[in-house]
Amino acid sequence: MGDSKDENEKFQEELIGLDPHDPETKAFADHLDKMKRQRPGFTVEGYLDGVQDFADSANRTTGHQRLVAVIVVGLILLGVLLTIWFALGDILAIIF
Repeated sequence: MGDSKDENEKFQEELIGLDPHDPETKAFADHLDKMKRQRPGFTVEGYLDGVQDFADSANRTTGHQRLVAVIVVGLILLGVLLTIWFALGDILAIIF
């Protein structure tokens, strides 16, 4: 199986002619690894990997892209807080 290859051998065809010790080449190889990585789509681990990729990308950006990422996270947190608020209200209405 092709899974036993180490990181240097994975993308030999894509990295022909590039210096393997160059930081930009290593970053490009990491990008290719992210693009070709297969992860479970409908599991908690798959969702958390997606959130981790989003957080890493948001931390590297600046300007308008970072602002959009902060707004998206804020809207998600607002939705979670409203859901919890309404659920607690319903629970308290049932109990009392």
